[in-house]
Amino acid sequence: MPISIKSEKEIKLMEESGRILAKVHEELEKLIRPGITTLEIDKKCYEIIKSFGCIPSFLNYNGYPASLCISINDEVVHGIPDTKHILKEGDIVSLDCGVIYEGYHSDAARTVPVGEISEEAKKLIEVTKQSFFEGIKFAKAGNYLHEISEAIQTYVESFGFSVVRDLVGHGIGRNLHEEPQVPNFKQRNRGPKLAPGMTLAIEPMVNAGRCDVYWLDNDWTVVTEDGSLSAHYENTVLITDNEPKILTIL
Repeated sequence: MPISIKSEKEIKLMEESGRILAKVHEELEKLIRPGITTLEIDKKCYEIIKSFGCIPSFLNYNGYPASLCISINDEVVHGIPDTKHILKEGDIVSLDCGVIYEGYHSDAARTVPVGEISEEAKKLIEVTKQSFFEGIKFAKAGNYLHEISEAIQTYVESFGFSVVRDLVGHGIGRNLHEEPQVPNFKQRNRGPKLAPGMTLAIEPMVNAGRCDVYWLDNDWTVVTEDGSLSAHYENTVLITDNEPKILTIL
């Protein structure tokens, strides 16, 4: 599949999709407190997305049963909301969400603290977020995709953390997952040349321990093999003639 270059009209729709998703995340973060179940958060997420006249990207995507992926502590991604998972003081929780606005997807993730958290957890969240911004310094027309990937890995590993290898970012637009894949680690080849109108979901997934992960029996939830904490930070990014535009930050 060729990489989709968005028209001006498509970019405007994706900008609005991203703006709405940023607002959804803003509201979701207000809900995070000890004692709330992940199912309660997911139900609220569904209501918020619908209130904007949008459709949750994730709900029923390849059979996924919720509007939001909620991953706690050693869960890397795709934690399924339910009544059994109750947030407690000291947890870190990753909220990964997407919306469809007039046929166009946006995708973003944030890792947030539940009350007071450890210094290591704070550092992991901070480094994961900053690694995204280190990566997008290279998200410019004329550069190659591998420059983003390498910058993310280099930054993360300078703090003694590791980048997950089994999962990557992706192109996005009329489909939630489009070409190209966007790894968070150095590649053997340069990957595609970046061009104005490309839209990418860039999403570092960073473990406090080793990079190894495995899938739980539900076939969705990915956890760290060594039980270490994991954080996730993602935005939908537009490649322009100049600096990249982050569509999912207000």
